[in-house]
Amino acid sequence: MTAPYPQSALAGAGPDAALIGQLGWTMTIAGTVLFVAVMFLALRGWRARRHVDTRVWIIGGGIALPLVLLTALLWWSLATTARLARPSSLTPLRIAVTAKMWWWEVRYTDPATGRDIVTANEIRIPAGRAVYLGLTTSDVIHSFWVPALAGKVDMVPGRVHGLTLRADRPGVWRGQCAEFCGAQHAKMALHVVALAPGEFDAWLAAQARPAPQPADAQLARGRAAYLARRCDACHTVRGVGAGGTLGPDLTHVGGRRYLAAGTLATHRGTLAGWIADPQAIKPGARMPATRGLEGDELRALAAWLESLK
Repeated sequence: MTAPYPQSALAGAGPDAALIGQLGWTMTIAGTVLFVAVMFLALRGWRARRHVDTRVWIIGGGIALPLVLLTALLWWSLATTARLARPSSLTPLRIAVTAKMWWWEVRYTDPATGRDIVTANEIRIPAGRAVYLGLTTSDVIHSFWVPALAGKVDMVPGRVHGLTLRADRPGVWRGQCAEFCGAQHAKMALHVVALAPGEFDAWLAAQARPAPQPADAQLARGRAAYLARRCDACHTVRGVGAGGTLGPDLTHVGGRRYLAAGTLATHRGTLAGWIADPQAIKPGARMPATRGLEGDELRALAAWLESLK
């Protein structure tokens, strides 16, 4: 598993992030230069206060110098931000992202059938191609932020805010909800995975398929446990059970890098721990503990979910 790049606005991996980083560094350097210059002039003026015209120092160092520098910075910052990509729903690849307490629903459109392909907490995109994200929320205000790829965009109930996202190269970048949204705000992460275009097309085609059939007896027991415990009342596994929508779609959950919005790496052990007692891992999460599910039944269910890739 490739480790994610650091969650940092100082290591831009897309055109918008590079511009934002350039803007931040320029403002920091210019502000430092201005501060040092004003302090230097103030010190010179204090030492020579009996021999200089204070009006020259006040007008020159206190008004003219900051005014010229700040005006230049304002003009340059406006010109730079105007170069940021403007959201356009005409972008060929459109992805709908809905923030929920405290996870992310990600919805693609199958190019072959026009049907929705739903996943969670992970946004896969083709490297080198712009994608349009339609950002909204189903409950409180959240904020979408993947600092290495783009700026922060608020997600407001009843509205869809657009963001054009592009990764210059394949890789994994961590993002975070950047607006306090409740008890588990700190554990509401997401990952953007940029794939080579051909690899992305193959992944999207695989995501459109229903869950694979159990390959052995243990996986069949896990599938039976999923139905017997009524997991399908809240979750969807396409082709299995009723298909609830309160929780994340689990059709291909085993192929995701993390569980519970970036809280746990995905493997059989973490799946079992999360199913048995999610409140111990993420207190306040909407998923209740599964009472009485343990031993072979729990291991079989975790193994079956891990196999859904």
